[in-house]
Amino acid sequence: MLVDTNSKYEQLSGLKYVYQKIEDFFSEVGEVALFSGRFFRTFWQPPYEWRELLNQSYFIGNKSIFLVSLTGFIMGLVLDLQSRPTMIEFGAVSWMPSMVGITIVREMGPMITALICAGKVGSSIGAELGSMRVTEQIAAMEVSGTNPYKYLVVTRVVATTLMLPLLVILGDAFALGGSFLVENLKGNVSFHLYFNQVFDSLAMGDIVPSTIKTFFFGAAIGLVGCYKGYTSSKGTAGVGKASNSAVVVASVVVFVLDFMAVLIADLFYEL
Repeated sequence: MLVDTNSKYEQLSGLKYVYQKIEDFFSEVGEVALFSGRFFRTFWQPPYEWRELLNQSYFIGNKSIFLVSLTGFIMGLVLDLQSRPTMIEFGAVSWMPSMVGITIVREMGPMITALICAGKVGSSIGAELGSMRVTEQIAAMEVSGTNPYKYLVVTRVVATTLMLPLLVILGDAFALGGSFLVENLKGNVSFHLYFNQVFDSLAMGDIVPSTIKTFFFGAAIGLVGCYKGYTSSKGTAGVGKASNSAVVVASVVVFVLDFMAVLIADLFYEL
């Protein structure tokens, strides 16, 4: 495992510093790839830790419901309030439900929810596994004959992969509810009319790709958080660094995956 400390770079300057940074980056990318490959190999091997999987699903899903719901509701309010004056100016205020629905379902809902989970879940997993590494609990599990990777990593990655799409659906629902509230108060739009326009504007090409990519978002958040915590350096500083870097790296990976998903979807639309 690479140990990225300040002292490692203090003696370097200029091109040597840049070269070392680039080398460390690609080295860590390779380590993450090996860590991910180990996950796919271990995933199919018994025993299957169903109880721990359920516990992690409860922690990731249930504990994130309030934050995702509140954020989604506020996102719907803000999006509608910000867009409404422009739509009125162009005489297209009747298109507000369709515009908001497509924007939330296609992009904003999955991205905002994924970033929230990257911050909350990714940092939590990184800190938890980092603490277990520092206190040598992982080493004790290896000595006792338990497979810590199977018990700690596989269950958490699968849980994030399964729970994130459900959280995205919940966030989308609350976001549409916030948008409806604005339209009802400012435009006297009924509940039936608003959601009829929303669902009429959505096609399978909007729903399916945006749902599929959330599984990849969840897997990426789980893998990054587990990698950072599982390979954490010793000491409390290592735990803090693992938690912080898990959030940063997971957020960047989510953006990259979203760009790739949009690019692939655009290619299919052109066919």
